Amino acid sequence: MNAAVNDMESKAVLLRDEPMAKHTSWRVGGPADIFVKPTSMPALISFLQALPPSTPLYWVGLGSNLLVRDGGLRGAVVCTSALPRDLERLDALRVRAAAGVPCTSLARRCVRWQLGPAAFFAGIPGTVGGALAMNAGAFEGETWDRVESVETIDRQGHVRVRGRDEFKVSYRSVAGPPGQWFVAATFEFEADPNTPVSAIKAMVTKRGELQPLDRPSAGSVFRNPDEAPAGRLIERAGLKGMRIGGAMVSEKHANFIVNVGRATAADIESLIEHVQREVRRQFGVELQTEVRVIGEPEGGQG
Repeated sequence: MNAAVNDMESKAVLLRDEPMAKHTSWRVGGPADIFVKPTSMPALISFLQALPPSTPLYWVGLGSNLLVRDGGLRGAVVCTSALPRDLERLDALRVRAAAGVPCTSLARRCVRWQLGPAAFFAGIPGTVGGALAMNAGAFEGETWDRVESVETIDRQGHVRVRGRDEFKVSYRSVAGPPGQWFVAATFEFEADPNTPVSAIKAMVTKRGELQPLDRPSAGSVFRNPDEAPAGRLIERAGLKGMRIGGAMVSEKHANFIVNVGRATAADIESLIEHVQREVRRQFGVELQTEVRVIGEPEGGQG
């Protein structure tokens, strides 16, 4: 493995004991044993083929929707942000986007191509890969509503094209063949000559008005339950402004937890659990997290 890893250094950024706080939108997280940023698909394939089968493997794009505990990650992290951000129009209605393409870029390009509905992607704070993994949505649109097929890669470096019907998709949840990760998707849209480019700016502006974009966060923390939007329940529970250490329930949007300075992952996780307990106690509603929580607590096993 060491020889293969050393060979990879000419094709990718490879770091050991890399603080994940540098690579998550919450700006928290302990060190990853191995952190690799491949700059091409061949580099990614080579890395995966050299990785021992027993090594845990994690995937990160822009690091939104992710909480890495303070003890960090044992294993390897693949960061897709340095891979080519291929974005091309295949024909009149279909667009192929690589996993590392920011969702805002997909939205802008589709609107310019007069394809839609696609403007809602501007409200998703992450990459296409992350949006595919959780069926991310915004402004009443969801990622998988427009997916025709995806391209996945497994630990052996094999890339496959898979149809939408091979995945079970629901609200903020996607289940498919195990041990595979998204590297691209083909989306099918409709002709949409009536959505102006200014619609993207309007959506970004609206997002800024509704969400606390001035402080580190990870987007919406909880899924919306059937009873009411999560943010409304949290606000009704009197939890806006609630703080544990450097983590605070946003006073702007209660479904956001923001890092107000020197927060730890433990602060954020404790605040998440406190919010869940209070909403359960006051309303009998179980809030489910939308963010992924991974890694080990500091000084212990996760």
